[in-house]
Amino acid sequence: MKKIVLLLSFALVLGLMDSCHHSSHSEEEHHHDAQQYTEYTSNYEIFVKANPFVLNEEGKVAVYLTQLSNCKPLDSAEVIVRLLVDGKMDSKTISAPEQPGLYKCAFTPAKSGHGTLRVEVRKGGITDIVAFHADIAATHSALHDEHDHDHGHSHSHDHDHGHSHAEAHSHGHDHGHDHGHCHGASNSSNAITFTKEQGWKVGLASEVLGLKPFGSIIKASAQVLPSQGDEREATASASGVVVFTHPNLVEGAAVSAGQQLFVIESNNMADNNMSVRFQEATAAYNVAKAEYERKQQLAEDKIVSRAELQRALAAYETAKAAYDNLKNNFSQKGAVVRAPISGFIQRINVSNGSFVEAGHSVVTVSQNRDLLLRAEVQPRYFSQLKSITGVNIVIPTTNETFSLSDLGGSLVSYAKSTDVDCPLVPVTFRVRNTGNLLSGSFVTMYISTQSTQQVLSIPNQGIVEEMGNHFVFVQLTPESFEKRLVTLGATDGMFTEIIAGVREGERVVTRAASMVRLAQNSGALDPHAGHVH
Repeated sequence: MKKIVLLLSFALVLGLMDSCHHSSHSEEEHHHDAQQYTEYTSNYEIFVKANPFVLNEEGKVAVYLTQLSNCKPLDSAEVIVRLLVDGKMDSKTISAPEQPGLYKCAFTPAKSGHGTLRVEVRKGGITDIVAFHADIAATHSALHDEHDHDHGHSHSHDHDHGHSHAEAHSHGHDHGHDHGHCHGASNSSNAITFTKEQGWKVGLASEVLGLKPFGSIIKASAQVLPSQGDEREATASASGVVVFTHPNLVEGAAVSAGQQLFVIESNNMADNNMSVRFQEATAAYNVAKAEYERKQQLAEDKIVSRAELQRALAAYETAKAAYDNLKNNFSQKGAVVRAPISGFIQRINVSNGSFVEAGHSVVTVSQNRDLLLRAEVQPRYFSQLKSITGVNIVIPTTNETFSLSDLGGSLVSYAKSTDVDCPLVPVTFRVRNTGNLLSGSFVTMYISTQSTQQVLSIPNQGIVEEMGNHFVFVQLTPESFEKRLVTLGATDGMFTEIIAGVREGERVVTRAASMVRLAQNSGALDPHAGHVH
């Protein structure tokens, strides 16, 4: 009896294994990797994934549209997908995406053979059209007999009327247009899967490598300094004791032009007592005013001469000017120190209760709007300073990089001689502050000079470092990338020269490369990457 139970159990296991094998084989027969097509127009990256077409069976198509201007998904457009086979055309119009950037439809081919998959993107009166070669198999068995090499291609060109068009060709002849391509799953052992949805979230961008001008680079540290006229000193108009009028009067506080900052008291001083001076000016003003008004009446009766009236007017205006000056700039407690310009307090040069002499600097107010960047370079670069073509500025505290044009800057001057104590050549640039430059701090500058040299270079955001080695990610498909070891050359702070590891014409990731590296390290694969749902 025990033997019978064991034999039945063994038979059951074999049956399950056979069932699983047939199930797996059946699933393999009916789920094939999607064909992938990519084309770049002047406006969009058009990435199409389509399940292999089989006669009289539904085949799903997914169109991923990315705006080249900002690498974001196209969230509103009319997309028309057409399948043409042997003169018969089936057309699907998609008025809204399933999610931003993703437009889906499905076809049930009524004929088998060689066909064309045509995608039209209409937005803002402009139509971009691309077309790819697509085969329709007569049966599922026929799909297994197909070769894995690329069967389709497309090309597109822009017309003068603002439309981008493409036509499909059954032969691979290059007519001078920019050809797209059809591809299945990547066959690279180093391929990293990073879906379009992931790319959109992190702002992934890529570009085709090409030779670009890359001049000699002068790297230097530069100090951020306030420009002349952007900084003003407020001075004491009288001698006395400084009294702070606001408890929040500290360095960095914002102030407006004419705002009262300090009072300089001199009431307890025997010499130059401002309270006494103000009383004297008030009395002189009242006397001169009364005298002028009296002589005005007498002049009307011809009792005083016109010359005497003019002398009374002059005395009145002199007394009034002295009185108004003391009234506007002095209070009962003493002289008032006001902000000369709107900005923020850069330095307070006195302490509460300290004594200052008239003319002494009390506070420095800066607008922090126009700044100077002063770099000092080695004398061997002096001959190149006359041919500066660009400057990139890196802020070490935030690791932000700006070009001189981004900051509305320009070259002010460079010295034509050096100091014996400091044999470096000062170079000064003027920039507009973006809010990230701090006066008195230091930044790193990469000064580019004119050159006829043409090199391969990519943005620094496209380079990742691992244990002293540098890598870039070459795009195989919009969802598949290959990690490539590269040799770096010079950098201008924004772009870095690539000496070896990639070739001209390859498309590489230029932004969010670190996120692709994280995807590689995680080892996570998209379970739906092989076909369209």
